[in-house]
Amino acid sequence: MKNRVLSGEIISTDDTILPVIDKSLHKARKSRAWTYVGDKNNPYNVFHYTQSRKRDGPLEFLAGYKGYLQADAFTGYDCVYASGDVIEVACWAHARRKFVEAAERSPKSALPAVAMIKVLYEIEEEAKEATTEQRYLLRQEKSIPQLKKIKEWLGNQKTKVLPKSLTALAINYALAQWTALNRYTENGDLEIDNNKSERAVKPIAIGRKNWMFAGNNNAGHTAAILYSFVDTCKRHKIDPWAYLNDVLTRINDMKMTDLHTLLPDVWQNQTPIKSQNSSLV
Repeated sequence: MKNRVLSGEIISTDDTILPVIDKSLHKARKSRAWTYVGDKNNPYNVFHYTQSRKRDGPLEFLAGYKGYLQADAFTGYDCVYASGDVIEVACWAHARRKFVEAAERSPKSALPAVAMIKVLYEIEEEAKEATTEQRYLLRQEKSIPQLKKIKEWLGNQKTKVLPKSLTALAINYALAQWTALNRYTENGDLEIDNNKSERAVKPIAIGRKNWMFAGNNNAGHTAAILYSFVDTCKRHKIDPWAYLNDVLTRINDMKMTDLHTLLPDVWQNQTPIKSQNSSLV
């Protein structure tokens, strides 16, 4: 699954805390679970466990990857972009969120940005059922002019707000990310935001309120593997229990050359009855 994700053209990524017991600290360490969501031709959500939120995690997982990477503005990804093989795609949801927060204190200075960004999302909604080429052309026709309007507003508004205000911080964030925020218009398969990877890590954020922590690093790695299979099953509307139950009973008797047939989407096409929806999906 990892190899397939890395062979694709687009990856969306995000991370969240995965608490792991560290006996040397006498408490749970804030380790991380990263998700790497493959594109439409490589439809797998692969999780990666690391002991910290350092750049080493993305650098290790994405070694050799060439293509678009959509993520938040975490500086740990900068070393990945430095090679030139990985193209940064920023997230408009993150940019919008900062203006929404600023609007709670200064609605007059921040709400115009929220309204203009809303137009970008309305264009995306219009293109929801479009083909890749149609989506690209629609963005060229409508999104790019709107982006130019937003850029002009950002430049003008920056001179009018207090330098340390929330609105100024939101403006500076958008301007610093501007090239990457515009990149989704270059390819009809790119998304306006990385919400799909945010949704992928959400079950961990919710789950840790119940299971609270992993017992050690090995358990963290195991959790990442299991989340990879379960989340990919959910992506394909497969019952994770039916999938894992069938795969684990067959895998010991399979040749290495046949393991690809157990990929969730391949398995689904071969096992239509067992892949039907259930309450677990």
